[in-house]
Amino acid sequence: MANSSRIQNVVPRPGFSALHRLRKKRKGQRMRDPLDDLLLKTLTSQRAMEERFLQMEERRFQRDLDAEERRMQLEQRRFELEREHEFRMFNVFAQMLSILKQSHSGSSSSVAVPRGLDFSQALSEIEGMGGRGGNLQEMRVRPLAKRRVDVHGFCNPSGFQRSPYLSARGNFASIFQGSSEEGYKAYHADKYDEDKNPNGIINFGTSENKLCFDLMSKRLTQADMNVIDPPLLQYPDWKGHLFLREEVARFLTYYCKAPAPLKAENVIVLNGCGSLFSALATVLCDPGEAVLIATPFYGGITQSVFLYGNVKLVYVYLDSKITGTSTRPFQLTVEKLEKALQDARAEGVTVRALILLNPQNPLGDIYSLSELQDYLEFAKRHELHVIVDEIYMLSVFDESATFHSVLGMDRLPDPQRTHVMWGITKDFAVSGIRFGTLYTENQDVANAVASLCYFHGVCGPVQHKVAQLLRDRDWINQVYLRANHARLKAAHTYVTDELKTLGVPFLNRNAGFFVWIDFRKYLKTGTFEEELLLWKRFLDNKVLLSCGKAFECSEPGWFRIIFADKTHRLQLGMQRIRKVLEEREQEILAEEKEQPCQSDQDGKADSTDEVIFVSRHQEPTCASSSSLGDLIGLLQQQMRSSDWLQKNTAEQFAQEKPEIYDVFSKLVGKQ
Repeated sequence: MANSSRIQNVVPRPGFSALHRLRKKRKGQRMRDPLDDLLLKTLTSQRAMEERFLQMEERRFQRDLDAEERRMQLEQRRFELEREHEFRMFNVFAQMLSILKQSHSGSSSSVAVPRGLDFSQALSEIEGMGGRGGNLQEMRVRPLAKRRVDVHGFCNPSGFQRSPYLSARGNFASIFQGSSEEGYKAYHADKYDEDKNPNGIINFGTSENKLCFDLMSKRLTQADMNVIDPPLLQYPDWKGHLFLREEVARFLTYYCKAPAPLKAENVIVLNGCGSLFSALATVLCDPGEAVLIATPFYGGITQSVFLYGNVKLVYVYLDSKITGTSTRPFQLTVEKLEKALQDARAEGVTVRALILLNPQNPLGDIYSLSELQDYLEFAKRHELHVIVDEIYMLSVFDESATFHSVLGMDRLPDPQRTHVMWGITKDFAVSGIRFGTLYTENQDVANAVASLCYFHGVCGPVQHKVAQLLRDRDWINQVYLRANHARLKAAHTYVTDELKTLGVPFLNRNAGFFVWIDFRKYLKTGTFEEELLLWKRFLDNKVLLSCGKAFECSEPGWFRIIFADKTHRLQLGMQRIRKVLEEREQEILAEEKEQPCQSDQDGKADSTDEVIFVSRHQEPTCASSSSLGDLIGLLQQQMRSSDWLQKNTAEQFAQEKPEIYDVFSKLVGKQ
C-alpha cells in the first residue's frame, strides 16, 4: 500500500480528475438521473478493482526485482495498466450509458458531431465525465442499428492524456485521427520496397496514382519547367499569380466543356483541396453550423471542415440495398437529402451547404446530368451553398462512362452558391505537389477564401510549373491521358478479376483509383468492431486497406482498395489479401460447426450489372439486432479478458458495492 501511494503521486492517473470533479459536483446537489448515478458507481468500482489488481502486480514484482529496478518497473507497469483499463472500459461504459440516455429521451440524429460542441467539451467527453463543459447526453453515441455515429468515429482516444502545453483545440487535434491515419503511420514506418524491404507494408489504402511517375517526372524536368523569374520569388496575389489563374480558367473551360469561357477572376489557388474544404467551411459557416454530405465519403473532409472552423457534418446515409426509386447501391437521391436536412433542422442544427463528390470517393459513382440538376435544385430550394469536388474528373478510365462537370451545365440553378473544386493531385499522379483550385462566380466568397490563402498559398516556382503543365494540351491529350487511362483500366481489371475469383462482391465502376469491396461475409456478427479487427488483420499481414468506418459507411464490412499501382505490388498485395480471407473463411466455418447459428441467404443480383454479387451470401441471423445488446456483449468480453472479478476478493467487493457487484456478476455470467 505504501508503494502504491508513492507511485500514485508520481504517475498521472488518467480519468481520476474527471471522477473527482463528478464527486465534488454531486456533493452540492441531489442526483436526479439514475443513469448518472450508475456511471459514478461504475467508475468508482472500476477504480477499486484496478487498485487491487495493481497491488497484486506490485507484490509480484517485489519478489523478483531489486529495489531500484523494482521502482522503475512498477511505475511503468502501473502507468501502462491504468491507461489500458481506463480507456478500454470507459469507451464501453460511455457508449452503453449514452444509448440508454438517448433511448430514455427518445431522440435521434444524423449529425456527426453533437450540437453545440466546442473543443473543450469534446475533449472533456473523451477524457470522461465531469470535464469542462462535459455533458454525456449531448455526446450522443448513436445505435448502429439506427446508423448513428459520434465524435469517436474520427478520434483515437487510446492512451490519450491531456497535454498541459496545448489548448483544448490543440489537444483535440492531437487525437483527431482514425484507422486511416494509424495505418498510414504504420506504412511509413515499414514501407514495402522490392529490394530493400520486400516484407514491408503494401499501401492499398492511400488514394494515389502510382502508375504514371515515369511520364510526370520526364515532363516536370523539361527545360520550360525550370524557370526562376524574380516575380516567382516574391509575394503573389493571394488568389494566385494571374498567369496561373488564366491558364486554370482555360484548362477548366476545355476539359469541363463549359458553354462559355471561364474567367480568371473567378479562380482561386490554394495548396490542395483539403485547404479548400477548410477555407470554404470557414467562410460559409459559423462555428457550430453544419454541412450536408452523403456517406460513405472521403474521411479527410471531416478533418478539414471541423478542425479549423468547428463546422459539423450532417450525414445523408446511403446503403447497399436497392429500394424505392434507387437503381444502384449507395445511390444518392433528393428524398434522402430532404430527410437528412429536415432531421438536422428539427434538432436545431443550421445547415449552410451541401458537399458533392463527383466522381465519388470511395464509390466511384459518376453523377448524370439529371442527378446533378436535381441536387442543385434541391440546394437552391433550401438556399444551400453547393461545394462540388471534381478532383477525379480526368481519371474516368473507360470510354463507356461519361463525366459531366457542373461547370459544363448550360444553366446553374444558383450560380452564386455553386463552387467547384479541382486539383492536379489525382488526375496528374502528383500527390506530393499540393495544388488545388476553386472556381466560383461569387466574388464575396472568392475574396473571403483569398484572405485565407495567406496561410495556404502555393510557392511561385510550383505555380509556374503547374501553368506550364496545364497549357501543354497536346502532351496531356496525346501522351498522358491515353497512357494513364490505359494503365488504370488494366490495373482495375486485374484487381476485379482477382475479387471475382475469390467470390467477393464489389461495386464495378470506371472512375477513380479505388474499388468499393463487400467483405461482410467475413464478419461473423457484422459489427464495426469486427470490421476493425479485419482491417488490423490485413495490416498485420502487411497490406494496408481502408475500412468502411473511415468513410462513415453505415454498413460494417465494406472496404476500399486502391488499384492504381504497379503490377508486381498488385500481385503481392492481392496474395496477402487472399491469405487473410481464406484464413478468416476457415475460422468462420469452424465456428459455425461448433455453434451453428447462421443461415445462408441468397444475395440480390443487380440487374444493371454494376455490382458483382456472390450467390448464397451469408448474413448473420442469430446475432443481436440491438446495438445495446452488442455493447453489453462487448462489455462482457472486456470484463472477462481483464479478469477483474477473478483476481480480486469477491466477498470484499460484494460487501462494499453489493448492487454493482450483482450487476457485474450477472454480466460476466457468474450467476
